[in-house]
Amino acid sequence: MNDLLERCCGLDVHKDIIVAYILNGPVGKPAKSEIREFSTLITGMRDLKAWIVSEDCHFVAMESTGIYWKPIYETLEDSFDGDISLLVVNARHMKNVPGKKTDMKDAEWIATLLRAGLLNGSFIPAKEIREFRDLTRYRKSVIRDITSQKNRIEKFLQSSGFRLSTFISDIFGASGRNIINCLIDHGQINKSQLNECLKTKTRKRIDEILIAVNGTLSVHQRNFLKMLVSHLDVLNSHLKDVEASIIAEINQFSSAIATLCSIPGIAETAAASIIAEIGVDMSCFKTAEHICSWAGLSPGNNESAGKKKRLL
Repeated sequence: MNDLLERCCGLDVHKDIIVAYILNGPVGKPAKSEIREFSTLITGMRDLKAWIVSEDCHFVAMESTGIYWKPIYETLEDSFDGDISLLVVNARHMKNVPGKKTDMKDAEWIATLLRAGLLNGSFIPAKEIREFRDLTRYRKSVIRDITSQKNRIEKFLQSSGFRLSTFISDIFGASGRNIINCLIDHGQINKSQLNECLKTKTRKRIDEILIAVNGTLSVHQRNFLKMLVSHLDVLNSHLKDVEASIIAEINQFSSAIATLCSIPGIAETAAASIIAEIGVDMSCFKTAEHICSWAGLSPGNNESAGKKKRLL
């Protein structure tokens, strides 16, 4: 391998320790090496940063090990006032040759590949994009929790003999919630109460709906249903807080949001998620084909001896 860098560092990242291996020397000549171990605690990562800065090492590479690389990346990315090349590399792209495997050898191998310019870093967006991504991904998780809680309530009502969803498409709409609240308060519902609960066109099916809710909840069932609904309300309130935070952050990307929303089928929510995933700087991707491949939209090809194999 031909050397391209005079000074570089390879990091073998684990949950508790970081093994750092620095190669330093003129291109084309044997390089001096130094290896150290650091803790993944904040103090340890700061010590790692101080050592890399003291060695004037502007090129660092590490494996994308779970989530353990993230705090290290954030600690190092502002070194030399941002004048540092940090590569987070897919472990499959730099497998070591078979033989005895140690953390030190792994760090040395990463540094060797980096020095030869044989590593391609994964796409890591700017810090403000990563922070925005935290919010959009969390919103997705909260919505998933809300859906699970709604399913849990629907399942409990079904098991208690109430078939609301048979006649009401959305049992968590205005009419459905009124009926559920009435059941929590009284344990049952009569026709006059049901008539007050129903809104607009659903009143036309009042007799059918009354048959579907013609039952009685015990004290335990009422209390349990109240617990389920209260938790759903908490989740909905929390979702509003998350969305408010997203709206506050989205203003800095207003131009990109407007461009994406001009595409048919993409609204502000989808546009925010797209920006959170790929950022606004498209120079990170060489061509449109590269970003499609990164997004998993390009079909793979694995053929040997005339036989095509499935990519799992």
